Amino acid sequence: MPIYNRIADFHEDLVATRRDIHAHPELGFEEHRTSDLVAQQLEAWGIEVHRNIATTGVVGVLRGSGNSKRSIGLRADMDALPMDEEGTPKHRSTNPGKMHACGHDGHTTMLLGAARYLAETKNFDGTVHFIFQPAEEGGGGGRVMVEEGLFDKFECDTVWGMHNSPDLPAGTFAIRPGPLMAAVDMAKVTINAQGCHAAQPHMGKDPIAIGVQLYTAIQTIVSRNVDPIKSAVVSVTMFHAGSAHNVISQAAEMCATIRTFDPDVRGLVEERIKDLCLGIEKMHGVDIQLEYEHGYPATVNHEQETKRAIEIAKEVVDPSMIDADIPPTMGGEDFSYMLQERPGAFIWIGGGKTDNDPALHHPKYDFNDEVLPLGASYWSKLVELELPKN
Repeated sequence: MPIYNRIADFHEDLVATRRDIHAHPELGFEEHRTSDLVAQQLEAWGIEVHRNIATTGVVGVLRGSGNSKRSIGLRADMDALPMDEEGTPKHRSTNPGKMHACGHDGHTTMLLGAARYLAETKNFDGTVHFIFQPAEEGGGGGRVMVEEGLFDKFECDTVWGMHNSPDLPAGTFAIRPGPLMAAVDMAKVTINAQGCHAAQPHMGKDPIAIGVQLYTAIQTIVSRNVDPIKSAVVSVTMFHAGSAHNVISQAAEMCATIRTFDPDVRGLVEERIKDLCLGIEKMHGVDIQLEYEHGYPATVNHEQETKRAIEIAKEVVDPSMIDADIPPTMGGEDFSYMLQERPGAFIWIGGGKTDNDPALHHPKYDFNDEVLPLGASYWSKLVELELPKN
């Protein structure tokens, strides 16, 4: 394939870039060095560069040969995770407490590879916007970019995203129409009760006992309220109370994550948690405060663009290497905000880990450099097919 062969010619450059980013990870909205690197490379290839979108975001604008008004957006995320790297590659993190454990270093590099190839060939008619987004890991950088007028400043008929999946074989792609990743919400419950001496429990109101009842009740939301045909996850992940063995605490705190695909189910779970907090509050005569935070919405692929993504992948790999109906995952992704604004699709690219290799968000995870040319080739072929020359 001509595209792959050309990109493979500068594979070593891509590896060097990816490992440089990996060695210098930066957290959400702090990707100053990474943004500098991205901007410098884009400018070196003659691509128009716009900076400081959502603080550290970068958008490169490349116009092809011709006068077409068609335009598309290709998005990659740049931020790292707040964790120490335990692996020992030569390019391991030099920033304590920060690590590229989700492969965003690879995502950024694959899009840079496509930008380099497309700037060199310009075998398309229209405009490509290379969107380098900050703060995907919980910061909502995609939402901020949209709120700051991303698609007003850089008109895109469609928008496209890609994420590595080490669980899938290297050299494969996977996608599905409709919900691909879940909406992510968070709940924090504070039980303000009445502390007392542990030897006189009748003199107080035990927030731990109350919290255990609330925890048990929350487990019935999915099993007894959500349609079994639909999906939801409610996981209580933190429960804190007390500091001494002979004191019944004055308060307790619980936190939970809620994952859903269907907006109606998302609303149902929120209402049931509110109802349970109110009911148990009245039953025990305590004060229960609920902070409910809506996180990323579900990542929902548009049907027509999903079909196009599959057709494009078939131009890059053998059709047998494509899963066109992969099951959705309960993980979250803030590319969802962009898909709410423009039609598009989000695709997985296989990373090819073995049973003993670490998965995403593991302190020893490292992106597979062998798939860099494949990801860049997919992006490049997408542009050439979506913005064909007349």
